[in-house]
Amino acid sequence: MKKLLILALLSTSIFAGKTLDAIKKRGSLKCGVSTGLPGFSYPDSKGNWVGIDVDFCKALSIAIFGNGSRVKYVSLNAQQRFTALQSGEIDVLSRNTTNTLSRDTSTGLNFTTPLYYDGQAFMVRKKSGITSAKQLNGASVCTQQGTTTELNMSDYFRANRMKLRPVVFESNDEVVQSFVKGRCDAFTTDASGLAAERSKFKKPEDFVILPEIISKEPLAPAVRQGDDEWFDIVKWTMFALIQAEELGLNSKNVDTFKKSKDPRIKRFLGRTPGVGKSINLDEKWAYNVVKKLGNYGEIYEANIGMNSPLKLKRGLNSLWTNGGLMYSPPFR
Repeated sequence: MKKLLILALLSTSIFAGKTLDAIKKRGSLKCGVSTGLPGFSYPDSKGNWVGIDVDFCKALSIAIFGNGSRVKYVSLNAQQRFTALQSGEIDVLSRNTTNTLSRDTSTGLNFTTPLYYDGQAFMVRKKSGITSAKQLNGASVCTQQGTTTELNMSDYFRANRMKLRPVVFESNDEVVQSFVKGRCDAFTTDASGLAAERSKFKKPEDFVILPEIISKEPLAPAVRQGDDEWFDIVKWTMFALIQAEELGLNSKNVDTFKKSKDPRIKRFLGRTPGVGKSINLDEKWAYNVVKKLGNYGEIYEANIGMNSPLKLKRGLNSLWTNGGLMYSPPFR
């Protein structure tokens, strides 16, 4: 009996976490974002952080506080991002970061549900006449150091028996400027990142993103290992955005569903208790997220969809019911 009690106590200590308590005591969420990637996380003309990664931080703030403004954004480059999370400088990393086996197992971090399914591509100048990545044999290619992009690029050229002249820089800004100035023939990163950077060029129409997608890049928020409560909150907040879209709930119509008799909607909106208590949040946390921010489709279209400067089609980021990969487990 004593052994069982000890095991029970150990189990409780393993799964109980301090992150949520620290956030509530502090009164704000510390969210790690990029140094500035349009559509994902960047400061607008007024200095306010905007983008789909930023909106996910707001969703977490709403889930916890009922208010999307209680977030401190910490700007991080590729080299800083994991250390900042490991050290406790931030509570969550929401920064167009690819989940890989090594990152998920050897960094002390846990990746949650992908916020965006991406893939790596190449961009060239239209005047080069290049229409396929297979035409890049012997080309100089600019990319960022210490990223999966650098490794994928080498793998692709090796697999296709092509010669590569890598031009590698520590910061993304250096990569972009070198490409614009003609120091390299091509620029490679995630396709969404290429679209984001191209939108900032003086003449975006002078640059072409080649059609080949050479990798899988599930961009997902990450948290520290060892705090299952916080891991669940981050994971299920993403699921809430997806589930809301699947149920047809959005920021404009969610209140019209308050008297719905659909048991799925009643649970989701907190009218049937359970979805709050299970992760130590208010029963109406999911309702608050949808009411004050929107569903996944809304934040996608506002930041990177066809009505945004990036004009990225939903593709893999469509709901599973529309042939995409966005799928939420049941809220029960």
